[in-house]
Amino acid sequence: MEKGPVKKLSIYVDETDKYGGKPVYEVLMNLFYKKKIAGASVFRGIAGYGGDGKVHSTKMLELSVDLPLKIEVIESEKVIQKILPDVQQIVERGLIELSDTHMLKATPPKPQPAKETERMKLEGKAKMLRIIVSEDDRWEGVPLYEAIAKRLIMNDIAGATIFRGIAGYGPHRRYHKKKTLTSTGELPIIISVVDSEEKIATVLPILDDMVHEGIVIMSNVDVIKYSHRDGSLIDA
Repeated sequence: MEKGPVKKLSIYVDETDKYGGKPVYEVLMNLFYKKKIAGASVFRGIAGYGGDGKVHSTKMLELSVDLPLKIEVIESEKVIQKILPDVQQIVERGLIELSDTHMLKATPPKPQPAKETERMKLEGKAKMLRIIVSEDDRWEGVPLYEAIAKRLIMNDIAGATIFRGIAGYGPHRRYHKKKTLTSTGELPIIISVVDSEEKIATVLPILDDMVHEGIVIMSNVDVIKYSHRDGSLIDA
């Protein structure tokens, strides 16, 4: 994939949703793999509620079965339009979202072998930055996603959220899935950031240097509400 306009396909389903007796997210991942989609990631929510009005959350030593999954695909509009009919057939209930975004960086695969910020008010037009890397990626001896988060803090970015994927595949086309009682592996990590265009622009050169294999995309967003808890920052 090259820099420029692309489409982001986001699919939201429950962990318990099935299609043909198999989890919907696994059926979708198989579809994307067979259709030669450049890459896809699955992220598991840690809390949420649906039409029943009940709040669900993860609990220690307990596998919750009513939490949301997000499947995300970044591809050209032509490719996305080809797979949409199949996606709509597989996702019998849930949410399918298609949005315009912009590819800032898509690196080729590798050869195989804290500063306290002043409170701010963010509202109106802004930019959403998504950085997708592998949980195994390192930067100066620490996990890359942690290093990126600390650089974002140092550059006064309003905030960042980090999600760990439970399944996915990338340029190497090796399918990875989180297994019971395992905590590490080549699964995707997504760092989501929302801030002003000026602030986001300051960290793009940093990401260009740090992300050697992964994807960095930027989208236009409207901030409806921005709020935060009282209290000081926690040193990492």
